[in-house]
Amino acid sequence: MTATMTEREVGRARRRKEDARLLTGRTLWTENVTLPGMLHLAILRSPVAHARITRIDVSAALLRDNVVTAFTGADVADVQGSLPCAWPVTEDIVLPAHPPLAVTEVRHAGEAVAAVVARDRASALDALEAIEVDYEPLPPVLDLEAALAEGAPLVHAESGTNKCYTWVFDSAAAGTGGDVAEASSAAEIVIRRRYVQQRLVPAFMEPRSVVVDPTGDQVTVWSATQIPHILRLMLALITGEPEHRIRVIAPDVGGGFGGKLQVLPEELIAYLAAQRVGKPVKYTESRSESMLSAHHGRDQIQDITLYARRDGTLTGIDVKLLANMGAYLGIVTPGVPLLGAFMYNAIYKVPAYRFECTGVFTTTTLTDAYRGAGRPEATYAIERAMDELAAEIGVDPLEIRRRNWIRHEEFPYTTVAGLTYDSGNYEAATDKATELFGYAELRAEQARRRAAGDPVQLGLGVSTYTEMCGLAPSRILGALRYGAGGWETASVRVLPTGKVELVTGSSPHGQGHETAWSQIVADQLGVAFEDIEVLHGDTRISHKGLDTYGSRSLTVGGIAIVQACQKVLAKARPIAAHLLECAPEDLEFTGGSFRVRGTPDAAKTVGECALAVFAAHNLPDGVEPSLDADATFDPQNFSFPHGTHLCAAEVDTETGAVRLRRYVAVDDVGRVVNPLIVEGQVHGGVVQGIAQALYEEAVYDADGNLLTGSFVDYTLPSAADVPEIVSDRTETPATSNPLGVKGVGEAGTIASTPAVVNAIVDALRPYGVTDVRMPCTPERVWQALREVAP
Repeated sequence: MTATMTEREVGRARRRKEDARLLTGRTLWTENVTLPGMLHLAILRSPVAHARITRIDVSAALLRDNVVTAFTGADVADVQGSLPCAWPVTEDIVLPAHPPLAVTEVRHAGEAVAAVVARDRASALDALEAIEVDYEPLPPVLDLEAALAEGAPLVHAESGTNKCYTWVFDSAAAGTGGDVAEASSAAEIVIRRRYVQQRLVPAFMEPRSVVVDPTGDQVTVWSATQIPHILRLMLALITGEPEHRIRVIAPDVGGGFGGKLQVLPEELIAYLAAQRVGKPVKYTESRSESMLSAHHGRDQIQDITLYARRDGTLTGIDVKLLANMGAYLGIVTPGVPLLGAFMYNAIYKVPAYRFECTGVFTTTTLTDAYRGAGRPEATYAIERAMDELAAEIGVDPLEIRRRNWIRHEEFPYTTVAGLTYDSGNYEAATDKATELFGYAELRAEQARRRAAGDPVQLGLGVSTYTEMCGLAPSRILGALRYGAGGWETASVRVLPTGKVELVTGSSPHGQGHETAWSQIVADQLGVAFEDIEVLHGDTRISHKGLDTYGSRSLTVGGIAIVQACQKVLAKARPIAAHLLECAPEDLEFTGGSFRVRGTPDAAKTVGECALAVFAAHNLPDGVEPSLDADATFDPQNFSFPHGTHLCAAEVDTETGAVRLRRYVAVDDVGRVVNPLIVEGQVHGGVVQGIAQALYEEAVYDADGNLLTGSFVDYTLPSAADVPEIVSDRTETPATSNPLGVKGVGEAGTIASTPAVVNAIVDALRPYGVTDVRMPCTPERVWQALREVAP
């Protein structure tokens, strides 16, 4: 029989169940999948950004050794369909066709134009060299503002425009606040700034990979994806294959950061290839292919205006965005910037707000979700602008925030963007962060170094953030024209021996679900942590779910788990009462057992009830012999984690070099299930935010060629480049769910980028520098100083 739990699991810093298997190589990556008779796919990609395809000849490739077949977009034009966009954000949005293999025109460097299937990968790759393609060059479209100008070359000529959509939120029109025009006319202080969110590459550790097996009575697809359930649905819709005849398996997935939240051209090409040859087909991209053709993130121009009184009190915010869609629309491409629309007001009490976003097509790789998805961009703009407001009126950056933020006693608080923040305590998080940071002492050191004319100046950066996460509720998503819901499912199966199988619709790729979910179930059912197995990522086992992204797994999927466990207990109660010869209402569930009130030694565990159900010899009349239960949870609100991040940076004014000296992150993510997992999420997120601030940028040349197509040119920080991250937490439980939890997966990335850049600008402000464009490389810092030099 199973052991019962002796101490609470939620809140315990357990090492992850997954780690031993991952660290010792006992993993199943998609690339590890090997099937009898399996063939290998290689994809020929366009070397130019924009051109007509005037001829493709694969005949020579077909003559190469070991080649089984080769085909082009024209060969499959009638069956390949168009890749989906699930978020048409406006009624008049331009939704161009997105063929997995280009047929007549290529619109970005790296677009797939032909495919080869061979008996081994090397032969398939070699045969690509034999394919002949003639291109008729067309003008590239790269600059967002130039793309919207009259007479600009068109990415999709049939659309007649490079504008994808314009989406507007106006607090006056929505009834959530005042008129920005009135705030503008009455403003005593106006801060106008333009910030550029550079293009980023998700750079997940495991390249994308897919295996398609068409043999047998169904099509089985293994994919390194964040979204196995959504992928199965989309494959059915695109190919016409009945959904119940498609099985998608996401085995071990080596990171995603939103970069695997996609229905890939490569998945459809592999599907088409497998159908043509009638055998399993595998495709695994190279790192350079991943950099070139996997979707990118960010890439926005942000114009933000703050209106304020002389004392720094905000009276209005006006935001205008140009957002680069790339050449096509991915699954949520148009909606990503709009997730930030609700966050530009951040933690502040803002009377009036207007947001306008224009999506623009260019001849570049499409953009889509990247860790934070719209919310890091919004947080960056408002936190950078708040520092500028502080400088304008001559107060400390922390003080300007204190004058404007929502106080803890004002929660729940409905913002000017129409969201209701259920809980928070910005004062507590900031007080703890400043204490850990040694804020006053570092300000004193900064003053001494400035007075001494030290060529290495010290800057202190502040970022006080909140975010909306747990992508749901379904009704709100529907109002935003999102094509899916925001619910999540869980199934709990109690075995006769008292062991528990939990089936979850969330699909982890490094988050630690197997551990955290086991902790939740252990507390709910009183079963030992070790006696719980978490099953996920296979649509035959987990038949329903909406997968993992947007920091939704715990706040949505975790609550479905709680609800399923409560149903198990409800089923077990009359059985326990029957076994204990008492009324169900005389029982209480404590310490992992049903106990008779007043007679605590009379008890039955869930495991004992499960064995009784299995035998079914002695059950109450009319009671179903099963403890298994399913639950689907659709929240009524988002969750709103928040925190204060502080960064100390030393900037060499002679060379432009930046050294991060100290970093403190104090986050409030509600009730914590596993502190080790939370700390890992925060640290990883902070490093990615630091990377945007200092290192990463995907760069195209004037012809639309990606110049940063490998890790030689696309710079990622190593451990040696990152300071010690001091992390701590405050806790204000969410009121929107029974666990009191909030999301954490994106918090570090959202907060850290403005903290770092604010520190750099703070160090250079005495020299007249008010901005350094990201990434803040030594060259850019040095150039910013030269531009203001007398």
